[in-house]
Amino acid sequence: MPVYTLPELPYDYSALAPVISPEIIELHHDKHHAAYVKGANDTLEQLAEARDKESWGSVNGLEKNLAFHLSGHILHSIYWHNMTGTGGGEPLAADGVGDLADAITESFGSFGAFRTQLSKASATTQGSGWGVLAYEPLSGRLIVEQVYDHQGNVGQAATPILVFDAWEHAFYLQYRNQKVDFIEAMWQVVNWQDVARRYEAAKSRTDVLLLAP
Repeated sequence: MPVYTLPELPYDYSALAPVISPEIIELHHDKHHAAYVKGANDTLEQLAEARDKESWGSVNGLEKNLAFHLSGHILHSIYWHNMTGTGGGEPLAADGVGDLADAITESFGSFGAFRTQLSKASATTQGSGWGVLAYEPLSGRLIVEQVYDHQGNVGQAATPILVFDAWEHAFYLQYRNQKVDFIEAMWQVVNWQDVARRYEAAKSRTDVLLLAP
């Protein structure tokens, strides 16, 4: 059976300092993200066992566990690449990300309006969650989603292209209970080239979703 593996970081632990400390990056990646990978693999094994034994009494809980751990793995895999120590600012045509910049303006009115919406969505998650910029293929527009835990409250076909982790383990050791300050600092390390690549890839999959029978 195929298994999920923890991806390597695309930089060293200190690459995002001072925005995110090396200690947070190490714990977040090596412990928290690794736990979601293990959880997804363990749940797949338990579902295989349930199929073999035709024992479905625990299927509801197992499916919820799979959604939780797998979505945690996916979102974190995006999160690491969404950041770079040389990032920040806003997407500009001169930097080769003009299509993304145009899409943000078309979908939200301006980059400033988009930034405010994503910041507010990230900072106001109740408990654990994420703020997400996603490509929604039915309309072909960008939307901001507020994700509870790892998978709740999202459009089913929307593809995340920029994610802000608002779980306490992402910031508490450095920012304490000031989630708003952490979200504001996150804008200094956004890797717009990575976001733009994800935007182009998401657009290319639209026809698959909308394929007529």
